Amino acid sequence: MLNTSCAEDGFSEAHDWLSLSSWTLARPAATLWGMSPEYVLRPSGAGTHLQIDYGRELNPQQYAAVVAPPGPALVIAGAGSGKTRTLIYRVAYLLEQGVPPENILLLTFTNKAAREMMRRVAGLLGQELAALWGGTFHAIGSRILRRHADRLGYARDFAILDREDARHLLGDCIQSLGIDTKALHFPKADVLGEIGSLAANTARGVGEVVASEYDHFEGLTGLIEAALQAYQARKRAGNLMDFDDLLVLWLKLLREADEVREYYQRRFQFILVDEYQDTNRLQGEIVDLLAARDRNVMAVGDDAQSIYSWRGADFRNILTFPERYPGTVIYPIETNYRSTPQILEVANAAIASNKHQFEKKLAPVRPGGAKPAVVSCLDGAQQAKFVVQRVLELREQDIPLDRMAVLYRSHFQALELQLELTRRRIPFTITSGIRFFEQAHIKDATAYLKLVSNPRDEVSFKRLVRLLPGIGPRAAERLWAAFQAAAASATGPANLAARLEACAGAVPKRAKADWTQLTATCSQLAVPELRDSPAQMLRLVLEAGYEDYVKTSFENHRSRLEDLDQLADFARQFDQLDDFLTQMALLSNVDSEDEQPAAPGDEQLRLSTVHQAKGLEFDVVFVITLCDGLFPSQRSAETPEGEEEERRLFYVAITRARNELYLSYPLCRGTLGGGGASILRPSRFLAEIPPDLVETWDLRPAHFSF
Repeated sequence: MLNTSCAEDGFSEAHDWLSLSSWTLARPAATLWGMSPEYVLRPSGAGTHLQIDYGRELNPQQYAAVVAPPGPALVIAGAGSGKTRTLIYRVAYLLEQGVPPENILLLTFTNKAAREMMRRVAGLLGQELAALWGGTFHAIGSRILRRHADRLGYARDFAILDREDARHLLGDCIQSLGIDTKALHFPKADVLGEIGSLAANTARGVGEVVASEYDHFEGLTGLIEAALQAYQARKRAGNLMDFDDLLVLWLKLLREADEVREYYQRRFQFILVDEYQDTNRLQGEIVDLLAARDRNVMAVGDDAQSIYSWRGADFRNILTFPERYPGTVIYPIETNYRSTPQILEVANAAIASNKHQFEKKLAPVRPGGAKPAVVSCLDGAQQAKFVVQRVLELREQDIPLDRMAVLYRSHFQALELQLELTRRRIPFTITSGIRFFEQAHIKDATAYLKLVSNPRDEVSFKRLVRLLPGIGPRAAERLWAAFQAAAASATGPANLAARLEACAGAVPKRAKADWTQLTATCSQLAVPELRDSPAQMLRLVLEAGYEDYVKTSFENHRSRLEDLDQLADFARQFDQLDDFLTQMALLSNVDSEDEQPAAPGDEQLRLSTVHQAKGLEFDVVFVITLCDGLFPSQRSAETPEGEEEERRLFYVAITRARNELYLSYPLCRGTLGGGGASILRPSRFLAEIPPDLVETWDLRPAHFSF
């Protein structure tokens, strides 16, 4: 008998086994000994009094999934088809069939989703469900590891590191190995942690991750592995686990501790997994091990909405589910309650070109509406003007701003739009992560320009010097005092470099070489001719060393460098540095105001990346900058797998719209290096939509031609 304390779960091991025995009355008793149990659900109305009329509450496809017999089931729930409703009613149905709540495991991706599902099930049945285990993979993993950590050499009172604590510990490991991060261009703690996390969640070696995602560190792979090994040793010595360990060690426990694995296989006789398309390699294996005995696993998801491979999600989990579980019954749920038939026709056409998918066709229940519009614009500025004008027209038709959204592939693609909205005083909120102009790499790069424009800018000066090794708040304060003192003999932008040189004696030894580079960069930026081109100034900042800093300091270095490239393109429309910095300040101030929660009744247009908008819906959706190389992104489109994920992302964007959909693209954008523009091609995804399904709006000037 497994020796474990279960008091915190509200049951004892004896009670668990009694529960299993009590519900075996519906099957031969011998199945408890040796054979795999086959619990038979009674058909509705066959001697079982049900509180819920499932046939009335659900559509036929939902009903089929909810009352499915035991065995492996894959529910392919299309966008807007009531996936959550299906999952909730499935849990309720199992409980009404007599399955004890402690024998059900519900795995979700957010604690909020778990709480909401549990609350709704309890509401349906009018009873509390304290014994039912529902939560995220990490929460359930933590709960199980608390009970069995000793099997892995940990004490049960282990502490869980948050992101900041993990970063500090990684930094200590780098330091203990005597690695000179600046001399070697070694990854900083955040980046090192991301490399280790990606390796863990994708079950790949560190060397493979470095080669594929961080190839600029390939010559340092041995040191990176040593630092991560030191980190693992420090965690174990300190009885510490980080977020990834909650999955890694849970899987290790199930693989190596036979009696623990068998215990939970018997306990969790019905396993339900939400958003299965987003599971990573570890999560997929954990589910497979837990379900190996009874195979009563119901995976619910939509392969067409698998868009998170960049954070470790493994599309193959859902695609190969029927192969790993022979006899799987697939339950498609295709009735869409969200969008008009015209939008759904475009969505079905958009995803049809993907070869690796479960074929489905979203079917509408709503009446018809307007055809989606494909809008061609001259450039990003005209695209922004179109969106703003159309938003104002729709607002005049009594569609609230907060029922409209503008979606895009990456942060930088909304730059012109933010500028136009600000000019027109239209309130907007941004939900694509940290606001563009408040991101560290954007503020770092523009700090160079601000200091050149105004050498008395204390904030920009301190921001730049603190990027250098060995300079913290106190050293930055001393350097600022020295910099001010030098102003008596060297004043004005043209003498900025001389003032920096005068401070060299106060610079810590570790930062001497970098201070020389900073001085040289500022000297080049202060040349009067260059001040007429903020775009060229930004390019110089990157080439003078900030690009290398980004690569060693940020785990998502590629997207950040792309942001900076596009910021430089954006800056091309300004002939004077001061004009560019003024516009930046205006946009940043709007961002700061948006940080405040909107008052009840206040309306704000939603701006969001498609990734951030998944799970949301709006009456009107604009998908902007649909150009090859931007959406799909250039790097993603280099492989068939990447292109298919980008197409799924496009599908997600389309299916956010309820009533109206606008798909727009600019035909050119500014480039660095003086006048002219680069020609953009419409996204290949637009060409895959039959012309008769959309309206074509051409906003280019009549005289325009390539």
